[in-house]
Amino acid sequence: MKEAVDFSRKEPFVVVSDYIPGTERFTTIHLSISDASGDNAVFEYINGKLVIHHDPSYTVMTNSPVFEEQLALNNYWKGIPGTVMLPGTNRAADRFVRASYYVNAIPQTADTRTAVASVFSVIRNCSVPYGITSPTEPNISSTRWRSVSDQKNLVYYFETVFTPNTFWVDLKDFDLSAKGKVMKLDLSNNQTYNGKSNASFKESAPFKFLGLN
Repeated sequence: MKEAVDFSRKEPFVVVSDYIPGTERFTTIHLSISDASGDNAVFEYINGKLVIHHDPSYTVMTNSPVFEEQLALNNYWKGIPGTVMLPGTNRAADRFVRASYYVNAIPQTADTRTAVASVFSVIRNCSVPYGITSPTEPNISSTRWRSVSDQKNLVYYFETVFTPNTFWVDLKDFDLSAKGKVMKLDLSNNQTYNGKSNASFKESAPFKFLGLN
């Protein structure tokens, strides 16, 4: 994590966004990274300048407002017991507070099955129902997918709002060396997967990144 943060502070780079698929709404984003040690960092552009927040305690992030304001709002709500009241709207600031409370309230366990299920339950609680938008609040947008990354066991769990299934990929079963083939899981035509889905990956052309090279 330290290497990634140090590199980002020294080397110029740009995070390129795009329109939400099927819409004319351009997305602005926060970017978070984490590692198996539990370290975390949040990247955001404020007035065109990259701001990096680096601390293991930064375990929650939502669309808006800027991260410093998210932390300030959360500190206010820490004075109100979560079992008594939590903000319940679909606004990003309210979802940040709910996620911050629940991620510390769920079982803290080394049992992978319980841990993954618990984290997914927090994400679902803080998701925006599909079809919900607000013309006056462009930062509110329907949740389209949810994922959990088990960085210790190298397993990636994924679900979309269009399917009732959660599926996962065991990265240890792929050749991730420089000599490995590019593999792709086809999600066109509403393909549905369930459980471990490594066998459904097919060899593919490399992904083309947005922006100038």
